[in-house]
Amino acid sequence: MDSGAIVHYSDVPSPDAEKIDPRKFSDQAVPGEDLPYATRIAQQNFPVTLYVGSGCGDTCNQAAQFVEQARHPYAEKTLRTREEIDAFKKLTGSELVPTLAVGKSYLKGLQSEQWHGELDIAGYPKIAPYRAPNTEPEKPMAEKPDEPVPETTDVEESPTTP
Repeated sequence: MDSGAIVHYSDVPSPDAEKIDPRKFSDQAVPGEDLPYATRIAQQNFPVTLYVGSGCGDTCNQAAQFVEQARHPYAEKTLRTREEIDAFKKLTGSELVPTLAVGKSYLKGLQSEQWHGELDIAGYPKIAPYRAPNTEPEKPMAEKPDEPVPETTDVEESPTTP
């Protein structure tokens, strides 16, 4: 079925073509663009933050190892000053560290099964074969707080939201 139309291909627009402004794309990568869609949505709706205290010890080290092995994007906040500890207590109702925040849920104490469950509920994939590079510069060590942040050694139950 030949309609008699002639098609021309060219890298130069015809003189009667609409004027279109060319777009320039940034050479810089957008943070998280290498993450799968499900992870980006979970990160947007339920950001993960690990709260630890300076001098917290093995429990906080194990908590940091847990979130690192989970390979999901997260932020780590070290509570160093009295002001940071007070703000954390106002936010969570406790001074116990480590605490994992998944969205607005605060899971106090290192409880790996509960932490996995909350990450699952938030929509983070069970298996994440990647880890977005940490682009934040190393923070210098601050002065020690007036009093140490209490370390949790016993298991404390915290409510989870389905």
